[in-house]
Amino acid sequence: MPGPASDTDDIVAHLETLRSEANIAGMARYGIVTERALGISNPVMQKLARTVGRNHARAFALWDTGIREARMLAIYTFDPKRLTEAEAWKLAADFNSWEIVDTAADLFVEARLEAALVPAFAADEREFVRRTAFAMIAGAAVHLKNEPDASLIGLLPLIERHATDPRNFVRKAVNWALRNIGKRNPACHAPALELAQKLAASDDKTARWIGKDAVRELTSDKILAAIERKRPR
Repeated sequence: MPGPASDTDDIVAHLETLRSEANIAGMARYGIVTERALGISNPVMQKLARTVGRNHARAFALWDTGIREARMLAIYTFDPKRLTEAEAWKLAADFNSWEIVDTAADLFVEARLEAALVPAFAADEREFVRRTAFAMIAGAAVHLKNEPDASLIGLLPLIERHATDPRNFVRKAVNWALRNIGKRNPACHAPALELAQKLAASDDKTARWIGKDAVRELTSDKILAAIERKRPR
């Protein structure tokens, strides 16, 4: 079993022993890119990450193998305190799967790079780079509990600007970001719902889908009850 002292070759050799053709087929059904996949589940990868520990240099070496599981392990074992904008861009250049993107987005938020990366990634025309911007917003709305609400509300115009991007992995992330802002608390719910309603009435098919889906969730009994519980007494 690999440990903190294990190098990239040792870890990759261990990963190869865990290969599962059945799991690879299952991943493909969920839209995960499997050309370089070994079919190892994320809970197993997360357990391995805890075993080998954080190692920034080794994480880059794992990433450079191009193997899906090695890249997931890299994301789990980068040191967020050391991760730089330039390094995030280097990783983003290789993004080709929603699963990798969404996991990396959480890392970038943990590294507190979202303020710089969200607008820059959103402006990037590459589908998975743009998705990363909105996955970061979705993650920040949940995980950055001490972040001023104004910071997230201030991202709603960016969501509106890209709500007409019809590409599947972008539109779903834009929708996700809008819904997560709206579910954060009462202060965020009202402006997010207002934007969702505006998009729902759009002439653009993609914006209309994003808006209607967000309105459906943000006006559901479950979410309205949760928002009410968060209202200051």
